[in-house]
Amino acid sequence: MLELRDDAPDLINIHALSVRVRTTGRVLLQDVELNVPKHRITGIIGPSGAGKSTLLKAINRLTDLMPSLEVSGQVLLNGVDVRAREVDPDDLRRRIGIVFQQPVTFHGSIRRNVTFAAQRIGLVNRRNEQQVLEESLRAANLWDEVRDRLGHSAGTLSVGQQQRLAIARTLAGNPDVLLMDEPTSALDTASTAIVERTILGLRKSKTIVVVTHQLQQARRLADYIACLCATDRGGALVESGACETVLLAPRHAETRRLVGLAGGIT
Repeated sequence: MLELRDDAPDLINIHALSVRVRTTGRVLLQDVELNVPKHRITGIIGPSGAGKSTLLKAINRLTDLMPSLEVSGQVLLNGVDVRAREVDPDDLRRRIGIVFQQPVTFHGSIRRNVTFAAQRIGLVNRRNEQQVLEESLRAANLWDEVRDRLGHSAGTLSVGQQQRLAIARTLAGNPDVLLMDEPTSALDTASTAIVERTILGLRKSKTIVVVTHQLQQARRLADYIACLCATDRGGALVESGACETVLLAPRHAETRRLVGLAGGIT
C-alpha cells in the first residue's frame, strides 16, 4: 500500500516525465515538469495530439496496462514515487481516480455501479454501504435525482447523469486525487453546468486535474493552468502558472497562439 507523507509542498510533483511508443520510438510526452497543488484544480490545456490524456494515464499508471508504451521520469504523490516497486498499482489507482470523456457505466443497478469497485477493495461493506452510496451520490450532485430508483439499471440514466454516476463511483473509493479527461465534452450545456458545479464543490476535499479543450471552461474551473503543445520532440509542457496569468498574459508563443485560435478569453 502507498504510504503518504504530509511534508511535501504539493500533492503531486512530476519530474522529467516522458512517454514513448516502444515499437516506433514516437515520443508522446517529453520531459514534463509539473507541480499539482493540494485541494486546487489544475487545468491541462493544449491542442489535440499534445499528450494531455497520456499525461493523466501516466500519473496513475494506467500506462502500465499499455505494453507498447515506455515511461520514464518520476511522478511523486506526497513525495512518494508512484512507480516504486513497493507501490500497488490498484491501490494507487484508488488514490488517484480517473473519470473519462465518455461516461462509463456497467451492467446492473445504480447502487451497484457506485459501490461495486469500493466493495472489491474492502472499503464498502454492509454496515457502511448506504452511507458511502449517499455521500458519493450527493458529492456528485446526483442523489436527489436517483434516491428513489437506486435499484434501477444505470442504463436508464441520461448521458449527463451517467457521467455524474461515474464521478460518484470514483468518489466511493475515497481518492486523494481526481483526474478528469474532458469530462463534459459529450454533454449538453445544462449537464455541463452541473458537472462543473460538481467539480468546484469537490475542490474542498480533493485535488483535481482536468483536461479540457474549452478555454472558457478552464477559466471557470481552474486555479492553475498547464499548457501542453505538440513539438517535434513530442508533447511538451510549455507554460504553467495561475489561471489568470496563463490565459490573459501568456509568456510562451504556443500558449498565445492557442488562446488566439480560440478567440481569446473574455
